[in-house]
Amino acid sequence: MKIDRIETFLVPPRWLFCRVATDDGIVGWGEPVVEGRAEVVRAAIDVLAEYLVGEDPLRIEHHWQILTKGGFYRGGPVLSSAVAGLDQALWDIAGQAYGAPVHALLGGPLRDRARVYAWVGGDEPSEVADAVAAHVSAGMTAVKMNASGRLSLIPTVREVDDIVQRVAAARDALGDDRDVAIDLHGRASLPAARMILPAVAPLRPLLVEEPLVPEQTHLLGDLVRCSPVPVATGERLYDRAGFLPAVQAGVSVVQPDLSHAGGISEVRRIAALAETYGALLAPHCPLGPIALAASLQVALATPNFLIQEQSMGIHYHSESADLLSYVADPAPLRIVDGHIARWDRPGLGIQIDEAAVRRADASGHAWRNPVWRHEDGSFAEW
Repeated sequence: MKIDRIETFLVPPRWLFCRVATDDGIVGWGEPVVEGRAEVVRAAIDVLAEYLVGEDPLRIEHHWQILTKGGFYRGGPVLSSAVAGLDQALWDIAGQAYGAPVHALLGGPLRDRARVYAWVGGDEPSEVADAVAAHVSAGMTAVKMNASGRLSLIPTVREVDDIVQRVAAARDALGDDRDVAIDLHGRASLPAARMILPAVAPLRPLLVEEPLVPEQTHLLGDLVRCSPVPVATGERLYDRAGFLPAVQAGVSVVQPDLSHAGGISEVRRIAALAETYGALLAPHCPLGPIALAASLQVALATPNFLIQEQSMGIHYHSESADLLSYVADPAPLRIVDGHIARWDRPGLGIQIDEAAVRRADASGHAWRNPVWRHEDGSFAEW
């Protein structure tokens, strides 16, 4: 069996899919994307395809080593995301070739279902209580929300109080048996994070995500030591080397993204690294169905898995393009009582609606994240 064709598809709302076809008819799908830079990753896939076409798709680790190291210059979000999507597709092919789900190839499942959480609100959350109540009615046991919109370098009393009030509204709607996670999205400076984390601590959040930007990972130790709240990070870290200082700093939860951090092959190693330091795994995934399916395959086979992000109804989507828009059979990704049950279809275990993907690619998208500024006109973290 040889790889004979690799295609990419730019599909709304902001995703990039790749299709890896073999000469014996097995097709694997992956989701390589950097949100807001999908076209750049598409170009990287075209370059990497020059190596893969004609190769045996079952030599996954061999290909991963060459794709990540064979170009001499290494790392970064574009290359790591391109490799991630191709890696997902190769695992999908391997599972189909061996007649087994990917989680079986990773050592077998450790659990019967994976807990997931839902998103509440957008970049500047409001009406939190009603949104949370709707998720509770739908059976969700955990939600995540952005803590704030644009945040001052040293927040005012009102800014901190607004964050606390929003989290309190979520906690009231959730009760004591469900969880709320808070995403700071790298918008907080170190002084701001030191103010915010103790302020929200009485509301017992499951975690506070990305309190600092990734280039300040070396400061996480100070924050962890002063925080009574579990600290999580990792959506903008792309390999084990990037996660090492974070786990050494004592973060409670690592959040590698299966579409950014080298795919299934590297994320399972990141999870093992985290386990060594007592940290839990909560894969980042505000993306599409292929990324979610790949994430769940790792989650089902990982002992230190905590919870899985998923994008059903997230604010980036539209009525015409949601999580299940390109899936022929939504059953494997159906959420019941806040969990997705283990399924045993070969490969990634989902069936992509190829006709719908090709139609969507005809119009494509040009999604870009917003650029924020402080009141004085200087750049503000989004």
